[in-house]
Amino acid sequence: MRKTFQLQIEGKHPDRVLDATKHAIRKYLRRERGRPLPAGADHWAFDCKLGPNQESAVEVPVGALIQRVDALAREGATQFYLEILARPGHWQAPPAKDAPAPDEGA
Repeated sequence: MRKTFQLQIEGKHPDRVLDATKHAIRKYLRRERGRPLPAGADHWAFDCKLGPNQESAVEVPVGALIQRVDALAREGATQFYLEILARPGHWQAPPAKDAPAPDEGA
């Protein structure tokens, strides 16, 4: 999805437009996650960019997408550019943290 969303539409309340925009984003993510995975992949990963326009869009984690859209709306933006690209992903175990050694003198 590569789209510029308008937040100020004449005749519509800005809060309802924002809600509809967030619903469209969630609906797109839900639809993409439901697609069949290619062989060897275990989930869909998303590369997201968000900004006031296409040239100034920056990478955003998918989990922070809705909060960033809310922040743009609070700042008074009249539009924003959103790019979400789905790609097959592979889960990786987080690196093991070294456990602190117990105090032998206590």
